[in-house]
Order: sequence, then C-alpha cells, then structure tokens
Amino acid sequence: MMNNPNPIRDYLLPGKRVHLVGIGGVSMCPLAEVLQGMGLTVQGSDMAESATVEHLRAKGISVAIGHNAENLGDCDFVVRTAAVHDSNPEIAGAVARGIPVYERAQAWGAIMQHYPNALCVSGTHGKTTTTSMCTHIFMAAQADPTVMIGGTLPLLHSGYRVGQGDTIILESCEYCNSFLSFYPTVAVILNVEADHLDFFKDLQDIERSFRRFAQLVPTAGHVIVNADNAGAMESVSGLDHPVFTFGLEHSADCTAANLTEAGSAPEFDILIHGEFYAHAALHVYGRHNILNALAAAAAAYVLGIPGKAVEEGLAAFTGAGRRFEYKGTFNGARIYDDYAHHPDELHALLTTARTLGYQRVVVAFQPHTYTRTAKLFDRFVEELRQADVAVVAEIYAAREQNTLGISSADLCRNIPGSVYCSTLDKVAARLREIARPGDLILTVGAGDIYRAGEKLLDGR
Repeated sequence: MMNNPNPIRDYLLPGKRVHLVGIGGVSMCPLAEVLQGMGLTVQGSDMAESATVEHLRAKGISVAIGHNAENLGDCDFVVRTAAVHDSNPEIAGAVARGIPVYERAQAWGAIMQHYPNALCVSGTHGKTTTTSMCTHIFMAAQADPTVMIGGTLPLLHSGYRVGQGDTIILESCEYCNSFLSFYPTVAVILNVEADHLDFFKDLQDIERSFRRFAQLVPTAGHVIVNADNAGAMESVSGLDHPVFTFGLEHSADCTAANLTEAGSAPEFDILIHGEFYAHAALHVYGRHNILNALAAAAAAYVLGIPGKAVEEGLAAFTGAGRRFEYKGTFNGARIYDDYAHHPDELHALLTTARTLGYQRVVVAFQPHTYTRTAKLFDRFVEELRQADVAVVAEIYAAREQNTLGISSADLCRNIPGSVYCSTLDKVAARLREIARPGDLILTVGAGDIYRAGEKLLDGR
C-alpha cells in the first residue's frame, strides 16, 4: 500500500512532523534520533513499554503504547518497519487521511544521501559482526561515524550511534529487497546463500537482488565482494563496476598471510594487492570471522583509513551482542549465546566450537520461522547432528503463521539423541539436568532462545 507521490526526501526537512510505527525497533530507534537531529519533530508508537521507549522519551520524543489511528495526530508523514502490515490501524488511518507512508529503508536511504561515505554491509550472514568491526575501525580512526547495526555492540552500549563525521555505516538487509532503497558509496557483499525463501523464489532470485544492490554504487564508489563465496561472486559476475575482492581460498585484492589460530583466536597480516596493510589480532574465533575482518579491512582501505586504525579497531573488538556471547557458568558448564539461524551460520558456529577443547558441545537451538525451517530442513538436520547433544525448542514464528504444519519435533525425529522441548522453560529444565563440567552450552537462534540460558543461570 503506497500513497506517497513524492520522494521521502521532500519531507526530511526541519519542522516536519514524522510518526514512526514500531519506534522501539532496533533500526527505528536510531532513525528517530537521526531525524530529530535533522530538525524534524518525531513521535511514534510501539506495542510495549521498553528501555528503548524510555530512552526516546528522555530525548523528548513522544511514544504511544499500542497502535491506534489517533496516535497519528497532525503528523506530516509516517515511517513503518517491514513488520508492520497495511492492516495496522495507524497505516490504514494514514492512508485514509492522505498522509504519505514510507518504509524504514526508504528513510535510511534518503538520510545516507547526506553523507559523502555510505558504507553498507550486506550478506546472508555475518552482517552484524562485520558492521561492528567496521564501527570499531572507524571509531579508532576518529572518523566519528553514524552507525546502524542490527544488534548490540558493547562499544556503543546499543546498536547505533549518531556521529558528526562524513561516514554512515549501515547493516543492510536483503529481506523484502530493503537494501535496494539505499544509496551506498561502498557496498560490501559478504556471502549470498538461499535464505528468506518466504520472499525470494530461489537462490538465483537472491543473487539478482544482490546484483541490483551492487549496481546502486556510483562510478566513484566501491563494490567489495567475498571471492570465496560462489553466490557472492555470481551476483557481481559481468558487473560494469570494478569489484574489489577479499578472501582466503581464492586470489583476492585483500587477503591474509602468516595466519595462526592453533588453540587461540586468529592472528594474521592483512595484505592489499600483495602489500602489507595491517596486522590483525582477533578476539573472535573461526574462519568466518577472519573473512569478516578482511571485509571490514577492505572497506576501511578503499575509504582511506590507515592500517593502524584497522589494527586498533579489530584488536578492541570482542564480539557483538548475541554473537558467541559469554553468559555465565552453570554446574561447571560454560554458557554462550549466538544469533545463528541459518544452516551456514550453524555450520560456522559448531565447527568453531569443536576446536575450543570442550568435552561436549550442547546446543539448544530454536528454529526461526516456519518457511525457513521447511525449506532448509535437511540442512538443519545435518548441522545439528554435529552437536554432542541437541535440544531443540519449538519454532519461533516471528512474522509467520504455521500454515505448513511443521514443528521442531519433525527435526528431532531425524537427529539421533536429540530432545524436543515445546517451551523455553522445558529447554532450561533439560539443560539443568544434563549440564556438567567441561560442557560448552550454546543457546542458538534469532528468536528468544537466549531466555533459556538466562533461566538456567538464574535457577528459574
């Protein structure tokens, strides 16, 4: 439902009043602050009270709880998240009154046009970690960037910051083609795999979307692509714009040399066109994080950031929230939480976990969305079999209804020794029963599975 004959930039003017539907979301809250900083009057609504809502109110932003057309007041335009549908009373109310409605991605796209450097980090997975690494690097370079991350970064104590520099760094999601509303001057493509198949038809459809994303980069900009990922390379095959590559296994413009990681976090030299650029001593594990670091370094290089800032930024990065995040110890078992919700992410996580010297790897996994679970069913089974013990929570519905009749119990029937739990309380209880010294317990998924680990640690 679109009723916006004029581009959103026509409304991003001091004195205009904007209403944000879902203002407490991870990318809506920073949007509210950025718009307020541009001189707009910002208001919004959210479904529940939260620390984010209180933060916005402390900034002088009015937030209503619950969605009601009356919340719109005398706003000039509305911005909504992708999760808000046309049937939402505020969206329907705006349309009825002729108030223009725009998507969140359109707003961010218009905002980034005000920055000489718009660094957009895309990919099926690794976006949050790589965007966080970029943030650390640009902060180390004192570039004072504006940042929007789809997770929490300890450095920022949140998932965003509003800076005064000439660079904006954004995690850029392909779902619903959101990133096609952006205006990147630097587009990073980490990987392209089959995902979000409730929206995309197949892998080729996803590759076409990433290709369109790369084509948004102006002639003077940069397209940075993972040379080791077939889908990423296919998405830029034959692209008119020159491509700057990074990788470990294939010839690339940015690569690693003198790599050591035996029993410890990776350490390596970063080479650009065969010449030393920076030395990386990471505090995060796994081959996937080496590639993430190379991607961040490549982005820094093309934007003129000195290698010393890359070294300092990567050395200070200890991980983003819910990315192999240490939560505590129970009965001698160490508990970590991770956002992995795609089979490739699970593979990277469990492969890395296997190298860390624990006696057992116990995985409490919560599948995310019915369509993803159904479309990638065999891959999930294959990866979860890597665990010594798999405890599988019921599927987290997110935006979907279970029209497929699928359950996590179906996964468990194909994973020997696994345990199905219909609730998070049952997950916590099962973990409490089996935890023993020498275990690595991972709570894994994009939903609320982290609560099971918290219940375990709290004794609930």
